[in-house]
Amino acid sequence: MIDYRQSGVDVEEGYKAVENYKSSAKKTMIPGVLNGLGSFAGMFEVPSGYREPVIVSGTDGVGTKLDIAFKMKKYDTVGIDCVAMCVNDVLCHGARPLFFLDYLACGKLDAEIAGLMVKGVADGCLQSGAALMGGETAEMPGFYDEGKYDIAGFSVGIAEKSDIIDGSKIAEGDVLIGLASSGVHSNGFSLVRKLVPDVMEDFGGRPIGETLLTPTKIYVKPILALMKEVAVHGMVHITGGGFYENIPRMYPTGGVHGDAGGERLVSVIKKGSWPVLPIFDELVRRGADPSRMYHTYNMGIGFICAVAKQDAKKTVDFLNAAGFPAYEIGRVARGAEDVIFE
Repeated sequence: MIDYRQSGVDVEEGYKAVENYKSSAKKTMIPGVLNGLGSFAGMFEVPSGYREPVIVSGTDGVGTKLDIAFKMKKYDTVGIDCVAMCVNDVLCHGARPLFFLDYLACGKLDAEIAGLMVKGVADGCLQSGAALMGGETAEMPGFYDEGKYDIAGFSVGIAEKSDIIDGSKIAEGDVLIGLASSGVHSNGFSLVRKLVPDVMEDFGGRPIGETLLTPTKIYVKPILALMKEVAVHGMVHITGGGFYENIPRMYPTGGVHGDAGGERLVSVIKKGSWPVLPIFDELVRRGADPSRMYHTYNMGIGFICAVAKQDAKKTVDFLNAAGFPAYEIGRVARGAEDVIFE
């Protein structure tokens, strides 16, 4: 005779993990939540005041940044990354995140570790104003190595249909405002891990792994506030693919726009208009191809807004006052290449 525990799944540890989750999720509850963790599904009431509400969703994971967390035995920040990767994407269309659900998978569940990871998710939800409505914990012995976890999730937000930001208002002469990133964020870690085999190596007076684990910055609250002050024409979350892949996505057809075969609206980026973070210089020093860095990493800019030229200074001043360093990093022009550096 063999039972579930003998097959490698400890349901008692799962119960402990859920209790840890509940205390974290409780802190994120906002008006609209109709039930708590433990039900078969989360329920959220659509907020009043919308004439034509549009539901906006996004999903993502943390990727191999998790391996740095395992080596550092630090589990309470990667959940913030998971939320950030989703809510920042939803934000690009002017939507306010309403709630978040996560998925945690492992080979052997440790309720304390899982609880810390979900605490990070709750912290990210608090930063974005979203409720942590629920999720799933999957213990799969023999499928995941013991001690390894994966985490992913998705966010659901809301926007007034007439207020959706889809890039259609972007015009030649608009100014690109870049918001500072907190570090590498959650992209390009397959390369990072090759370049940094020892996460305990000194970097600026502390283990380099600590710098690499700096959570992805969540831009929701300052950007939603900014949208009440100025007309934002387009927004970009700089994730995997860096500047070259992501910036064209803020235009109506993802970079394939304007006159076929001729000039179209493009983004001109001025190098040196913002401080490149030391960690990116360190990656180049360790062997990363400098010509490909802007194809892979955020290089110190995690989010970009396109605004009219007359609103540029107000935008920068507003974001700086909110504690989010911002810079005029470029402009919208006409050309044949989607992203041009000068």
